[in-house]
Amino acid sequence: MPYIRESVDLSVDLLPGHKRGLSLANPVMTASGTFGNGLEYARIFDIQRLGAIVSKAITLKPRRGNVQPRIAETAAGMINSIGLQNIGIEAILRDVAPVWATWRVPVVANIAGESIADYTELAGRLDGTPGVSGIELNVSCPNVESGLEFGVDPRAAAAVTASVRRRTDLPLIVKLTPNVSNIVDIAAAVAGAGADALTIINTFPAMSIDVRRRRPALGWGSGGLSGPALKPIALRLVYLVARSLRIPIIGCGGIMSGEDAVEFMMAGASAVQVGTATFLNPRAPLDVIEGVEEFMRAEGIEDLRQIVGAALAAPESADAGRAPAQYLHPRV
Repeated sequence: MPYIRESVDLSVDLLPGHKRGLSLANPVMTASGTFGNGLEYARIFDIQRLGAIVSKAITLKPRRGNVQPRIAETAAGMINSIGLQNIGIEAILRDVAPVWATWRVPVVANIAGESIADYTELAGRLDGTPGVSGIELNVSCPNVESGLEFGVDPRAAAAVTASVRRRTDLPLIVKLTPNVSNIVDIAAAVAGAGADALTIINTFPAMSIDVRRRRPALGWGSGGLSGPALKPIALRLVYLVARSLRIPIIGCGGIMSGEDAVEFMMAGASAVQVGTATFLNPRAPLDVIEGVEEFMRAEGIEDLRQIVGAALAAPESADAGRAPAQYLHPRV
């Protein structure tokens, strides 16, 4: 009979050494755009059990988003073209952040802009706001005009990261796009510009055709693919960056179960984000937490740190993922 451990430590110190830090009770976060701002889900289950909540993307002014329809189901996930619909920074500061400040669970504010000045102003207004534990830079949204502009170019990604870094000392996470030829280049650029951690990855640009209407299924034409179809892509990119850079990684893409989350952590992620799964099951993030805990108990693993990066030392048949020395940045 296998040994079943009774107690396990799921806690994550995501940013060891950071003066503000970002400590999570467990490694499971929600993904931006899939959990609102947490207020609605607070009526469904105890959100305080989560590791962290990532807000819906916040822009300087309210956005109505793209035209309908905005979601198309695929064989292994969905394509969305919400278009960053949100209430804007004024309403966040006035109505939402005061609620966040009453919660025990950390809230990371996801911000999106059309210029470096937009990102910098948003970060400055959120800096010091009670209830905001960190900032996630959305430089990789595929369903708005110029949404990928910053995320696909190392110099542009570094420039916006550096500008935001100068404006706030909040923990700074940059969310990367998979739609690049070498994600390590982008990751290295933002790490060198002051990012404290990376979220890997955002959705993948995609589309669907309504064959009866003979038109794109989404009103905006295309959107971002998410769900289980994205998991193998996301997992590989987490693995490549983890082998190349010494910076905390949050894995995101198709996580539906505790075992999925364990795979990402073994590939080098310190934490994970659950997104599309919540559309099928609002309780999905809790199920993932329980699944990770169950795996650790069954495997006799006491501390989550025993999982993180466990697969990185595995032998491989090629040099894929082996990075040049110039990519190696110290962890913050």
